[in-house]
Formats: sequence, structure tokens, C-alpha cells
Amino acid sequence: LSMNQNKITIISKSNIDISEPKFAINNETKKIYITAKEGNFLSKDKILLTDNVKFESNDFIIETEIVIFDRGKETAHSETKSLFKTENTTITSDGFDINDKGKKIIFYGNSHIKLK
Repeated sequence: LSMNQNKITIISKSNIDISEPKFAINNETKKIYITAKEGNFLSKDKILLTDNVKFESNDFIIETEIVIFDRGKETAHSETKSLFKTENTTITSDGFDINDKGKKIIFYGNSHIKLK
């Protein structure tokens, strides 16, 4: 595993620190549950989550394949194809950032929004 300025290269999948990791982002109004198939510590607080990464709250779900989650700051960053779904909205993007304890989600890259 190699990381250079948020660019991630997976060199080997044989050394997995966490199988089926589970985390949460908490703010005053909601909780966002985070799951993945695999996780690797990049530092004390930063964890690389890979393979079927999901962010789920009562309001939405985001699915992607690679995320850097910061447990201390309760932020997340992804540069892989992502799917955001709510009851009436679907957003596909090339990545996203979750900031401010889940209050702000920024989608970037080639993004498409579908409203019902």
C-alpha cells in the first residue's frame, strides 16, 4: 500500500489490518454508519477502507470502493466512482468528501444528479 498526497495505490491485499471494519460519524442530528470489507491503518486515526465501502444514515446511502476515513476528525475522502442514494435523489460522481461530522458532503469530478 502506498499513499502520496491522497493518491492511493494498493500494492498487496495480503496484509489486512481490519476485516469487515465498522465505524460511525456522529453529529447533533444524525449518525452515519460506515462499513467495508477491508481496512488498513495509514496512521493512528486515518484508515484506508476498501471493497464495498458504504456510508448509511436514515436519510441516505453512499457506495464506493476506496475511502480514507479519519476517525479523529470524523471525515472521509474518496477518489473512486461513488453512488449516493436517497428516496428521491441519485448522484453518481468520481469521488466525494464528507466534512463537518457528516453535515457537508461534496461530490466532485464527473457528477450526475437524478431527481425523482
